[in-house]
Amino acid sequence: MDRSLASGGEIDTLRASPETHFRLLGPLKVIGPNGPLIIPSGRQQIVLGAFLVELERVVSIDQLIDLIWEYDPPNTARTQVQICVSLLRRLLAPTGAEIATHAPGYQLVVEPWRVDAHVQRNLANEAAALLKEGRREEAADRYRAAAALWTGPTLNGLGSGPLRARAAQLDEERISLIESRLEIELDLGRHRQVIGEIGALVEEYPLRERLRAQLMLALYRSGRQADALNAYRVGRELLVEELGLEPGEELRDLESAVLSADPALRAPETWREKTLTMAGHPSAGRSVPRQLPSDTSDFIGRKHVITDLRNALLEGEAANVAVLMGRPGVGKSATAVRVAHLLADEHYPDGQLYCDLRATRGTPVSATTALSRFLRALGVPAQAIPEDVDERAAIYRELLATRRMLVVLDDAALESQLLPLLPAGPGCGVVITSRYFLTGLPGATSIQVENLTDEASIALLSQVLGADRVSAEPEAARALVRAVGHLPLALRIVSARLAARPRWGLTAMVERLADERHRLDELAHGDMTVRASLSLSHEGIDPLAARAFRLLGALEGPTVPMWAAAALLDDSRPFPTDLVEPLVNAHMIDIIGVDSANEPVYRFHELVRDYAREQLARQDVVHRRDAVARVLGGWLSLLDSANQVMTGGDYLRLRGNAPRWNPPKQYVSRLLTDPYCWLEAERANIKHTVFQAVAEGMDEHAWDVVVGYSLFLGRKGYTEDMDELFAAVEPLLRERENRRGLAALIVSAQDASLAQRGSLERIARVNEALDVFADLGDTHGQALVQRQLADLVDKQEVRTRIHLCEQALQGFIKVGDLGGQRRCLILMGYLRFRDGDEKRGMAELGQGLSLAEKSGDPRALAQALRKMGVLEKERTEYDRASEHLERAYTLVDTLDDPVGKAIILRELGRVQGISGRTAQARSLLTRSAEIFGELRFTEKRNEVELDLVGLG
Repeated sequence: MDRSLASGGEIDTLRASPETHFRLLGPLKVIGPNGPLIIPSGRQQIVLGAFLVELERVVSIDQLIDLIWEYDPPNTARTQVQICVSLLRRLLAPTGAEIATHAPGYQLVVEPWRVDAHVQRNLANEAAALLKEGRREEAADRYRAAAALWTGPTLNGLGSGPLRARAAQLDEERISLIESRLEIELDLGRHRQVIGEIGALVEEYPLRERLRAQLMLALYRSGRQADALNAYRVGRELLVEELGLEPGEELRDLESAVLSADPALRAPETWREKTLTMAGHPSAGRSVPRQLPSDTSDFIGRKHVITDLRNALLEGEAANVAVLMGRPGVGKSATAVRVAHLLADEHYPDGQLYCDLRATRGTPVSATTALSRFLRALGVPAQAIPEDVDERAAIYRELLATRRMLVVLDDAALESQLLPLLPAGPGCGVVITSRYFLTGLPGATSIQVENLTDEASIALLSQVLGADRVSAEPEAARALVRAVGHLPLALRIVSARLAARPRWGLTAMVERLADERHRLDELAHGDMTVRASLSLSHEGIDPLAARAFRLLGALEGPTVPMWAAAALLDDSRPFPTDLVEPLVNAHMIDIIGVDSANEPVYRFHELVRDYAREQLARQDVVHRRDAVARVLGGWLSLLDSANQVMTGGDYLRLRGNAPRWNPPKQYVSRLLTDPYCWLEAERANIKHTVFQAVAEGMDEHAWDVVVGYSLFLGRKGYTEDMDELFAAVEPLLRERENRRGLAALIVSAQDASLAQRGSLERIARVNEALDVFADLGDTHGQALVQRQLADLVDKQEVRTRIHLCEQALQGFIKVGDLGGQRRCLILMGYLRFRDGDEKRGMAELGQGLSLAEKSGDPRALAQALRKMGVLEKERTEYDRASEHLERAYTLVDTLDDPVGKAIILRELGRVQGISGRTAQARSLLTRSAEIFGELRFTEKRNEVELDLVGLG
């Protein structure tokens, strides 16, 4: 179905379409194929309203809390929001709309044309475009259709002060649309027809000066000068009385014009299109410079960039300016020259000017010098060129004012260097290339030039080397373009070297590029060198940014978080992005997205990272290890904070002695709004951090990071990650005789890394850790091990397990670990109940449930509810058991916790089976077995499959 809105029929589309539509321009409504859907008033409507107002944007959980409770949210606010969203997902499921989880909250995923506010904005944009083209009647129709979408005040009836304030902004858009349409009606000479409408609007909005001015103008043009002056008088009295203000300049000037019968107030003549003819074109007899460099014969790809650049130059009425930006060697200049040649003859017949401004090469060309060259090319005698740059620029603009010329300004760096070189003539175009983000040029279109695609990179090799030579080694060709990161300059160098050595295979060049320490040495041929190109950018940035660049090269992760540069430099500024922005501006590092705090995430191009490491080895090698240690300390600090958010405190883990480095507090608070989301996004970085710590011999940092990360890995069922990290760190700890670190590592890996080993081996490893903690007098470590042993010993040894829990509980009480206390009480209560002491068991389980609720940890609460559900099942209270288990499942489902879901689905399946609901039981148990299988929890999956067999 074509969703383009081209004729004002959008309202009919909303009314007639059988597909679901969302309306917020009035009372909140969801209209489906079978009529309105009922969205419960209160929280559900507030949350849905927020999603619709912020359509195509993520709404954070904190925002939703503020919208629902404003000033006094309860301690369980986050959980209640999560449950609210879960219920809303079910309500909207028949509509096809989805609520996606994105840090730091949620986003409504629905086609924008289904939402009336989006249709309104689309119509308003169309109206503005039509007005620019001179199609005023069509523009007025679009404005009218857009305003007609309102059926009352936006989100009328929702009980949320902050959301009502946001809705008021949308209502302001409605009256602005009406004012824009009325202005067109007046320009079309329809003053008599709109007097009544404007008069009613002025009654509704008596303090809006633009409306009152439109009423005065309509009255005056209708021959009612006295009424126009009376409208002004009434408005002035209201403004003075209500606000203590005199009317604005527009109204005062309009009153004076009405009093003097200014001819400018007359109704305009009928609109006439302006036309241009080539007859007598002002270019005749003038100098026509052709300064473009030759086009690149083997130019490849860039179709989208060429299209964007062409559109930027040819659309619009003023002189159009386009800026091609990108890293060194990406092909900005070649692309600019290619497009200039494509457009020159047809669109710029009066000539093309070109200047290499050499901004990154140590001897930049000044605007004064560039203007002198351009003026001479335009036929101005040298003796007639003034010395003053402003005078030169004035002559330059005057000469280009009536010409159709293209100006190419290559390798620019500063807006001040460019502004005097921009023509003002409507027929001119300007293409600028730069390694920097030039955002201060008025009206300029910025176009990013990226690396070549795989297909284009292979095509470039084939064009230089011949298709047969490349197709003979397809895997080597792909490896070759990956080795140079698809950078055009590097590909041209590689192609040139191979072309000069026809007996070399592509594989030989891949092998030469494999060693990153010497890769830049291989990327040189004649005057072309990647190193030289990068060095120009490196030397052009300030010393602090250059040092940050070199130290960032020391990091091993695939991406770079925004705080890393500050840690490397030990800089405590509140906005660490300030350290990296000069590198981004010079295209020495790229922004590839944002993190959970909506701050930039960076990544190096492979060759740029090689250059950074090369410079680091030359200039900062003595500071490297300390800098890396601070970054590891930053990860530790963030893991500490993430675990506190997840568990409600500093619980269920041991900390090492590795020093922490603290990123800015406000940033951390925003980043960890959803710690699971942050940890998920940083999986690769944290893994590389551990590997780097091992490689650097930083054993204390290494185990501390793994232990801090283990809670998340266990809850998400990432057993392979835990196994990999355990295997990497354990040998270093044994080599360094770091006994406490090794014991802590064993404890943390117990549920994940060792989950697939036999119970005897697991018990032996955990007992090894217990001996170490006892020898070191580490109470917390002993308590953690004792609680784990209570899970590992034979299930029939109930008294032994209870005794272990009691020992662990005393340790946890001594060190103040409420999470550990909660885990002990829940297991103790469950075991005592099973052992016949129901009263004491339920009391302990209740204490554990209370601690779980106070912690704010949804998974802890789910664990407690699961145990309650199991005990209710044994008491044959099947409905209450299902209620507890379903509540627990909602919590783990919100967390997207696969381990928790598999466990609770199994318990729910058992309850359904005992209750005689065999089909439901089979479905639940089958899904549980599938999840355990996906997690590679073979033993657990086999147990569930036995439950399925037992159903018959």
